[in-house]
Amino acid sequence: MTRQSDALKTFVALKRTTDNFFKRVKADIKCHGLTVNEFAVLEVLYNKGPQPIQQIKEKILIASSSTTYVIDSLEKRNYVVRTQDPSDKRTYYASLTEKGYQLIDSVFPSHAQMIESCFQDLDDASLTQLRESLKTVSTRVSK
Repeated sequence: MTRQSDALKTFVALKRTTDNFFKRVKADIKCHGLTVNEFAVLEVLYNKGPQPIQQIKEKILIASSSTTYVIDSLEKRNYVVRTQDPSDKRTYYASLTEKGYQLIDSVFPSHAQMIESCFQDLDDASLTQLRESLKTVSTRVSK
């Protein structure tokens, strides 16, 4: 097998794996009445605290207009509140409300456990090696 053939087969395997992961994650999150993007925003705020909306966009890798739409949706359901930065009127922060915190606090532990279970067939060293290999490939692809 040539290196090119091996790379192509690895790409297909990676694509299938990410597709399967996304389906599983989407189904897990949908049970709680959330979209993947809504969950991603709540998860960032849960783990990082209040964040400028621009930074949320960068952390969850969706378009700026989509971020605004997602935060609007979460705000309408009283999961998130938006506040203006008093020192820079152009900057808005999003933070969890008590209701939003209670939701993500009840959902996140089982979600994290589901993700962990997907890797149960890898020992710790293999999991670390996979993560580092994917970082290396990601760096190359993003250039």
